[in-house]
Order: sequence, then structure tokens, then C-alpha cells
Amino acid sequence: MIQRLSIRNYAIIEHLEMDFSNKLTIITGETGAGKSILLGALGMILGNRADAKVLYRQNEKCIIEGYFNIAKYDLKSFFETHEIDYETESVVRRELTPAGKSRTFINDTPVNLNTLRQFTGALVDLHQQFDTLDMHEVSFQIRMVDALADNKKSLWEYQHLYKKFQENKRQLAQIVKKSENSAREMDFINFQLIEFDKAELLEGEQERLETEMTQLNHSETIKRTLGAAFQALNEVENSLVGQLQTVLHGLASVKKYGNAIAELHQRLEGLTYEIQDVGDECETIAESTEYDAERIAEMQARLDIIYRLQKKHHVHSVEQLLEIEQALRQQLTSFSDLKDEIILLEAILVEQAKDLKLKASELSQRRQATIPTFEQKIHNMLHQLSMEHARLKIQLIENQDFTTTGSDHIEFLFSANKGSRFQPIREVASGGELSRLTLCTKSLVAAAIPLPTLIFDEIDSGVSGDVALKMGTILQVLATEHQVVAITHSPQVAAKADAHYFVYKKNLPERTVTHVRLLTKEERIRAVATMLSQNPPTPAAMQNAKELLGFKKVDSKIVLQELSF
Repeated sequence: MIQRLSIRNYAIIEHLEMDFSNKLTIITGETGAGKSILLGALGMILGNRADAKVLYRQNEKCIIEGYFNIAKYDLKSFFETHEIDYETESVVRRELTPAGKSRTFINDTPVNLNTLRQFTGALVDLHQQFDTLDMHEVSFQIRMVDALADNKKSLWEYQHLYKKFQENKRQLAQIVKKSENSAREMDFINFQLIEFDKAELLEGEQERLETEMTQLNHSETIKRTLGAAFQALNEVENSLVGQLQTVLHGLASVKKYGNAIAELHQRLEGLTYEIQDVGDECETIAESTEYDAERIAEMQARLDIIYRLQKKHHVHSVEQLLEIEQALRQQLTSFSDLKDEIILLEAILVEQAKDLKLKASELSQRRQATIPTFEQKIHNMLHQLSMEHARLKIQLIENQDFTTTGSDHIEFLFSANKGSRFQPIREVASGGELSRLTLCTKSLVAAAIPLPTLIFDEIDSGVSGDVALKMGTILQVLATEHQVVAITHSPQVAAKADAHYFVYKKNLPERTVTHVRLLTKEERIRAVATMLSQNPPTPAAMQNAKELLGFKKVDSKIVLQELSF
């Protein structure tokens, strides 16, 4: 559950902090005072996207922090998976810079928005004003019914099998398509392999041919240069080897007079032999080098074949061409296995479809068994909220196709008045009716879909008087099992608070700033009385407010009974 919210430099909030009750926290204030801004900031730490336009001071960054107590919730695996330090009191921080860059942290570890949403999504359900659209969504409707039907284990088993079924279907479609194109592809691959077979490529061949080609093209220069080198080193009268031997003979006569001289003699002797060997090799290469036009033409033809294949396949070496050839041969071999793969996958899919149908039927039966009780409890709660003739009807229609939730198509139908026909919720429910219906359904489902914190923004929109009082009682009872935060304009709902915060604007010399404060008992009476009448409130309103606040401890066994499932 959320313990504290800290906001700096956001919209018209310079800095404020709020501590939340672990039961029912009520937030009130005049229209435009900044209640929606609080929800906007809260939405930031729940993973909503940020915009630099919300900065209070454009040259400073915005920092929003949410402090959550997660000791009772099994979230250690989440922290291990994402390599975040686990703390029973965890802190979510969003930072927004003047440049519009957003950063997100959980316990000082940077995370992305998806990770943040996954974390806070397990903790908080944020129901904002006009955000009753989820009641229209089939995914939300089926989720509610499955939660009440205790389908969690069966649904997991079904979805695990469904995932494999879909993967096999995709694989089969790919193989069938590949098989359909295989004849044309095989012809093309065979054509390419014929070229490779004719080429008879050898590893390292290109480098050897290019080297030899270069030598033959420069054979005259090589022969002349190396011949001259041999003569200069070994053959002419004043050759380098001859001069070295003269020096060597002189050193030999005095090497006995010192180790250093003997070492010089040894080094020069080795150098003389090395130079003599170089000269001999120059002679050998020179004598073996001859211009061979026929060999050049032969090598050029061979290199042309190699270059053409390289250009065709967009590579630069024979080794890369050999890799392509090997891949083509493997691809050709794979075509012969396609038919067997198709037969095998089709058989697997038939068996998986049987298992899916069985699992889907099990899910459907549990849903069908749950729906009558769910419908009756919704009817009873709507009756308490002055909708005596309102009915909710849940239709399950079996589909031939499998979906992620089984083979059921679900539809929530609603009838607000006696004698009126059932129609989809989105077509018939007014704002006030939808608010009451949403509160009833979420109250019933809250225990089945474990969310520690439920946040309602003007869930009492469009209702007043006794209906608002009963809605407040439902929120109060809901808060015995969950942390509930509600923004309201209704004095009847505000009177049920365990903690009552008042949002107000303060005019500074340069701008207006939003503040929030926790009301004392006397301040609560005045705030509720103001909501009932005017500011300042009348004496009658003050008395009425005291009576409303006195009802806070009323026996709500009837409501508790309705909320149990």
C-alpha cells in the first residue's frame, strides 16, 4: 500500500507531502484547487508518461516520490528478476528535467516505464473520473468473472497450452508457406550450386593466385633486380661477402686477445653466412623466374571465376563463398524434411486443440456457475444505491475459435429501468449509473483480484443524498480489507474518511500554489458543512455535518454481507 506521496515542482505544486491512511483516505477541495493535479502526480509514479509542460519552475526538475509498504505482498521474485534491491518499504521516484527527459527509479535503481507499471500495477488500481471505460472492455469483464470463479489456476494452465498451440500454428504456417515456395527456391539453389561445383573453390586459392600473378607480371624486373643483388653480394670482385671475409680474417688474428673481440668475430661470422645465403636465394629466385603468358592467362581466367562469384554474392573472399555454398547445400537438404514436419505439426495441433477445448470448457463451466450469484449481488447493491430496477446480465457465448481466455465471448448487458430491455453497458448506462455499477463490481471483485490500494476519483459523480451516503458506506467497508483513496465532492462520502485531506490554493505575489493539509476533527466538521451548504457554512449545515460524521461508526453488516463472495 502507498504510505506517502512527495511532490516537488509539479504543475501548480511547489512542494507538498501526503501521508495516507491504511484504510479510507478522502481528498476534498474546491473545483480547480488541484485535486486532479494530485492524481496526475500519482499517475506519474504509476507509470504514466511525463511532459515538461507540467514543471512548476521551468528551470528546475520535477521530482515525485511514492513510498510503498510491500511487506505483505509476494514481490521478492519481481525484485530478483529485475535486479533491484528488495525493501519492505520501497520508494518509487520519477524525475523530469526541464529538457523533457524522464528518469524512473525503484529503490534508487533505474528502471524503464514498463517495469514501473508492472510493479505499481500489482499495488494500485487507479480509477479516475470518466475512467469507467474499463467496464466496457471485454478483457476487464472476463477478468472479473474469472476472479470470482477462482479460475486462476485453470486459466494459467489453459494459457500455457494456448501459447504452445499458437506457436505451433505460426510454425506450421511458416513451413507450409516455405514448402509452397520450395520448388522455385530449389531450382534457384540448384542453379547456384552448379556454379559452385564448376568453380571447385579451394580455401586460400585466391591469395595464392593473386601473389603468383603479381610475380609473373613483374618477372623481368624481379629477375634483373635479384640477379644484380646476387652479383653485388657474392660474385663481383669487391662483393659484400668478400669484404666481410677480409674483415673477418683480420678479427680472427686478434680474437684471442679479448672476449669482446672474440664475440665481435662470432657475430660478424654469422652475419657473413646470412648475407651469403641471401645472395644464393636471390640467385635461385632469379633463375626460376620466367615470364609465362600461358600461365598468366590460366590464372586470370581462374581469378575471373572467383571475382564473378564474389560480386554476385556480395562477398570479398573465397572463404566467404565456401560458407555460402555450405549454407545452400544445407538449405537444399532442409526442403526434403518439410513434408514430414508438416505432418508431425498437424498431428500435434489436433491433440492440442482437443486439450484446449477441454480446458476452455472447464473455464466456461466455472464462469457459468459464478455468474448468477454475481448478478444477484450486483442487483442487491444497486438496490441499496437507489437503482431498484437496475439489472446486470452477463452473457457467455461459446466461440469456435480459441482466444487467450478460452472459447467464451462475454458481454455485460445492463437494464436501468423496469421493463427496459438489456443492452451493452456502453449504450445505456448514464454517468451516475455507470459510477454506481463500477463501484459495485469493483467492490465485489476487489478481494478476488488482490490489489492493496484502490483509488477512486469522483466515483460518486452524478449521485447525492442517501445514494452518496451508501456509496460512502461501501467505500468504508471496502477499506476494511484494502487501502482506499477517494477524491470526492460528496459530503456523505467525505464523512466516512479515516483520514480527510483538504486541497486548497494559496495566492502568492507572483502565482497561485496548491497546498494540502490533513484536517482535524473540528476542521472536518466545517469542511463537510461547507460541502453541504456554502462557505461559511450555516449553523444547520454544521449540525448536519456533525450528524454525518457521527454515522461513520455505523454497523455495516449488510454491506459486508453483500461484499462477500
